[in-house]
Amino acid sequence: MALTALTFVGGYAFLRYAYHVADRFPFTQEIVLVFLGTMATVLITALLLNKQTAVELQKEQNIRFLELKRKTYEDLINQIEDIVLSKNVTHEDIVRFQFITHRLAIASSPPVLEEYYNFLEALNAAARDKSISGEDPRKLSESLANLTIRIRADLIGEADVAGDYSREQIRGLILRNSDESMELTEGE
Repeated sequence: MALTALTFVGGYAFLRYAYHVADRFPFTQEIVLVFLGTMATVLITALLLNKQTAVELQKEQNIRFLELKRKTYEDLINQIEDIVLSKNVTHEDIVRFQFITHRLAIASSPPVLEEYYNFLEALNAAARDKSISGEDPRKLSESLANLTIRIRADLIGEADVAGDYSREQIRGLILRNSDESMELTEGE
């Protein structure tokens, strides 16, 4: 940093001296000005390219992190689906949830982690007898709907706010769809 500052100060002093010395010769000042203009253009271009590179790297990192979140959430939903469809909770399922818990801890926002904890409590209550039956599917569905709301907010973020629906409207839609799907499965 000090070397850069010294180079700029020295360069400025030299070019200023050269400009004043060059006024005795025809077109010499113009050549010095062209040189100064070229140097300024190169410097500004280099600064802009450095900034653009930093922005592109940040963008790529954000995309990869979002993809990690999406994959983790997708794995979580698939695991929940497998357990609820099998209606049995095995030791292997519990171990899978422990690993998913650690994956979520890496990528998820705190509201998702809180809602995941609430879901795990509902799952533990439902699985105490090693099977999911009776009122358990409805409680799990409600808890999963709340978890889905948090996951959606974590993945989509402010894009929902910019749309035509508020967060509460989206929450209402997800809960309504969850209730409707539970009524479909209960009717079978």
